[in-house]
Amino acid sequence: MEEYFIEIKDLCKTFHNKKESVQVLKGINLEVKKGEIYGIVGFSGAGKSTLVRCINRLEEPDSGTVRIGDQMITSLGKKELDVQRSKIGMIFQQFNLFDSMTVYENIAYPLKIKGWKKEAIRARIDELLELVSLTDKKNAYPGELSGGQKQRVGIARALANEPDVLLSDEATSALDPQTTISVLDLIREINEKLGLTIILITHELEVIRYTCHRVAVMENGELLEKGSVEEIFENPQCETARNFINVYNKMRSAGPDRRSELI
Repeated sequence: MEEYFIEIKDLCKTFHNKKESVQVLKGINLEVKKGEIYGIVGFSGAGKSTLVRCINRLEEPDSGTVRIGDQMITSLGKKELDVQRSKIGMIFQQFNLFDSMTVYENIAYPLKIKGWKKEAIRARIDELLELVSLTDKKNAYPGELSGGQKQRVGIARALANEPDVLLSDEATSALDPQTTISVLDLIREINEKLGLTIILITHELEVIRYTCHRVAVMENGELLEKGSVEEIFENPQCETARNFINVYNKMRSAGPDRRSELI
């Protein structure tokens, strides 16, 4: 039996407000191999972001388990969880940078929290800035950067503590197509060079096809279909996957004037 690096079993999450309770994760089961890029695709409201936030317990699941390597994340106390979170990098759709800090200071922030010495921080940041091709932006502020450059800073910060896992939550949704390709190329390069295991959340099927090894299709809090990217594209089994493929094919066949109508 294959040993998976990330294993999620029967994960459930319900949000409560004064009027109603909404179950957003309904018994999620997912296995991710070490060193692969695993995509999770779904339309808005499918529960994708809640799932990825439950993996590092930014959201507390109601029940079920999450294991990463030999650590049962859902069983850890606060101090143990803080240690393990440093090994789980996360990049966000809206970058989540500190506007009052330079690029250097933004990347240094998680290292300072972990007590790294100044010399080690400086060396690590120089290494990361070279990796994300931003060596000339070390002293720039986020307001001086393009969207793609901001996301590269976010990626560098997510990699600062040398994580084993990288979680990407709609990281390219706010970017134009050309910038999206450059960021996805960087994610693939990171995967190849560093051997990182990456979970990539998106509602864009073209992002999955360009970047991922395997994919799960999510709808209404459930994973409806899982398989290799080729399997899902060539022979989708669930209605949600077929809908994604239809939209993808229409986008590819439409002329430039029609594409804006289909978005």
